[in-house]
Amino acid sequence: MLTLDNVYRANYALKNIIRTTDVIYAPKLRSDAEIYLKTENLQITGSFKVRGSYYKMSRLSAEEKARGVIACSAGNHAQGVALSAQKNGIKAVICLPDGAPISKVEATKSYGAEVCLVEGVYDDAYKKALSLRDEKGYTFIHPFDDEDVIAGQGTIALELAEQIPDLEAVIVPVGGGGLISGIAYTIKTLNPNVKVYGVQASGAPSMVNSIHDGKIETLSKVSTIADGIAVKCPGSLTYELCRQYVDDIVTVTDDEISAAILALMEQHKLVTEGAGAIAVAAAMFGKVDIKGKKTVCLLSGGNIDVTILSRVINRGLLMSGRTCQLLIELVDKPGQLKNVSRIIADMGGNVISVHHERANEGSDVNGCYLRIALETRNFEHIESIKKALTDFGFKLM
Repeated sequence: MLTLDNVYRANYALKNIIRTTDVIYAPKLRSDAEIYLKTENLQITGSFKVRGSYYKMSRLSAEEKARGVIACSAGNHAQGVALSAQKNGIKAVICLPDGAPISKVEATKSYGAEVCLVEGVYDDAYKKALSLRDEKGYTFIHPFDDEDVIAGQGTIALELAEQIPDLEAVIVPVGGGGLISGIAYTIKTLNPNVKVYGVQASGAPSMVNSIHDGKIETLSKVSTIADGIAVKCPGSLTYELCRQYVDDIVTVTDDEISAAILALMEQHKLVTEGAGAIAVAAAMFGKVDIKGKKTVCLLSGGNIDVTILSRVINRGLLMSGRTCQLLIELVDKPGQLKNVSRIIADMGGNVISVHHERANEGSDVNGCYLRIALETRNFEHIESIKKALTDFGFKLM
């Protein structure tokens, strides 16, 4: 069974390996709660995963180390295992889903591991890793359903207990459940009064569904920008620990995650991946009850693929009212576009694209449409621009 002694042993083993990550005050994320950010996105390898994987490998026998290790991952566990194997002089083979971000694949290779790309998602990579384990005799390093791995992740809670002694709540990303299991067990053992909330993506709610229905369930598919927590089925160990120690698990949408990534970049100059920003999304959009509480949001990782970063930012801008698109019906005569531009400029909006098209068959012969994209301050600003246009006589579609 998982014990507090095991978490403290993990803390000692990791002492000269990992970084004790900072806790940063984040007053702008939510006005009615005292929110702090635990910056595991700034951990070595860019994720908390190295904690569990290194501690697990430090406890292997000489024979197990000689045979080598194998792991499966959506990306961050892969890098943690690869680096841990490199430091321990162990051969490592990592199975990754073929859709894993290229940056994570290349980073894993850079730590000296052999990468095996598997068609499908994390669970398909997991099956392949078990097959290779049986075939080659490797030692399997599970990404979450392992007591030593969970104990390694629990060392974050020991740091939080020192950094914020009067902590009242912590919000943690949930995929397979290893991170929240370690944190919840450790925090609740040290101080049962601290609330522990988990967050999953609405497109991958495996632990949420399992806890709700009282049994472990497997999703038929997962779909989310938070690739680090896109897990079809939670672990048996992590399910029991979550059921016992976690106060609640909620979900957030990809749009909410995007808005959180944008807020962290703009307000705190912190780059996070989808899974890394999910706890902040839950706080920003009121998914958990933290009003008046001193709360930590765990930023679990920062390994976002730069090729999707611009798309995530654009979604975040839309979600936070920083950009919008308007479709305006006009009469096709001189001066119409000039009036629209003047009104938007007077209201402080910034036009970034304009598309003017003639009306379709069946509409007014003198009709036309103006499709316009704007940079705005917030949703209230958007509504004031819309009102100014309609007050002038324009019809918004």
